[in-house]
Amino acid sequence: METLFRYNWMVREQWYRWCEDVPEEELLKVRTGGVGSILKTLFHVADVEWSWIQSIQGKPDFLEDFNLYQSLAQVRALDARFRHDVEGFVLGWREELERKMFDDLLPDGRVRSLAWGEVLRHVIAHEIHHMGQLSVWAREIGKAPVSANLIEKGLVFSLPGRE
Repeated sequence: METLFRYNWMVREQWYRWCEDVPEEELLKVRTGGVGSILKTLFHVADVEWSWIQSIQGKPDFLEDFNLYQSLAQVRALDARFRHDVEGFVLGWREELERKMFDDLLPDGRVRSLAWGEVLRHVIAHEIHHMGQLSVWAREIGKAPVSANLIEKGLVFSLPGRE
């Protein structure tokens, strides 16, 4: 689990650096699909990651307003603020948390019971999905996307047979 979170954080940081060379109007331009723009997508993945981690722990959760984060620097600062909580939780992950249950209240009033492990895997897959959307948009503006390759990123250090 930790490896995939670290992968997402690494790739997200690479996208932030990628954005440094893109005009702000391109980062904010409303596009087809996803949540609407490159910058809003980066905001969204950080916000959703933090929100789910807060929610399953029963901690206060709130939705940030993207209109208050209209620059790359502001989105990065929000991500850094959220990362402290998220990383602490991920690094403290234990096997016994895998099947701990969380009651998720849906907008229509229904409640669904979800295992913490299922929620964390959803958060991981959610970000990977949105990074794919960023890759499509990168190509649309004529810029190579960030590599999605997990291989040789230095994230797994002691696999059997690799000592």
